[in-house]
Amino acid sequence: MRVMQAHHHLHPTDFRGRMQAVLKWSMMATLALVATEFVAGYLGRSIALISDAVHNLSDVPALVISWLALRWAERPPDHEKTYGYHRAGILASYTNAILLVLVAGFLLYESYERLRHPVDVREGVMLVVALAGLVINGGITLALARGRHDLNLRTILIHNFGDALSDLAIVAGALAIRWTGVQRVDPVLGLGIGVLVLWSSLGVLKESSHILLEGLPRQIRLDDVVRAILGVEGVAEVHDLHIWTLGTNLHALSCHVRIPDMHMEESERILERVQERLAREFHITHTTIQFERAGPAANRFYMPAPYDSSRE
Repeated sequence: MRVMQAHHHLHPTDFRGRMQAVLKWSMMATLALVATEFVAGYLGRSIALISDAVHNLSDVPALVISWLALRWAERPPDHEKTYGYHRAGILASYTNAILLVLVAGFLLYESYERLRHPVDVREGVMLVVALAGLVINGGITLALARGRHDLNLRTILIHNFGDALSDLAIVAGALAIRWTGVQRVDPVLGLGIGVLVLWSSLGVLKESSHILLEGLPRQIRLDDVVRAILGVEGVAEVHDLHIWTLGTNLHALSCHVRIPDMHMEESERILERVQERLAREFHITHTTIQFERAGPAANRFYMPAPYDSSRE
């Protein structure tokens, strides 16, 4: 029995440094916007502005955690974290999503109470502050667009895109109140913002939970990977196959592969062809492949037996 291992790690790229700078500026701009919206919401009696302030306030710890996650991801593996810190971004996304679910519940409750007991709203204050928020959140969204392939950064992108939509809705609501005098437009907007926060956070929570539970990457089908490995000349059988995500866009694979008895040089060529196919077709660049001796090629794949709880 021979064990052939190949480890390919994703190296930090220049975009991380740019994204860290974007996150720093975003934190400062968001804090300024939150303070403005809280004061304006109180003075203007607008639950929509206060809801949006809470929504934006929830982005601050999210931005901080995401900034830390980018820095942690650059740390090399050590004797305790042998995979490095790639999961830091996923953990940040999971934490942010839980936080947003709680915020959404608060916004929905407060908006419902204001819908039952409406108050007069100063729509002029709503309009000015919402326009400022639209500029800030829209700018942050555009600045983060380059990092949308990263789950951690995509979480922040979704947050700020939702904030920008909320600001746009508040602008429309302020104009509607000015033209119609219907004060319940304000709490209805608050309800809409709460639903938007809840919808976006549940999607991120589902995806990050799947990764933390080491589920199969969404864009990869196990059968396709099996066929690709078995399609390499010399591979007789594949079993104990596992595929998981180390960090955003960094997938890992381990498996046992049976090959005919041959010289080490020949088995190394098979290993290179398997690695090349996995990288080209599935972007799997971190592999641990164990070779086992076999007879003539059987072209088979064995899946682990299903879990049987009756044996306990």
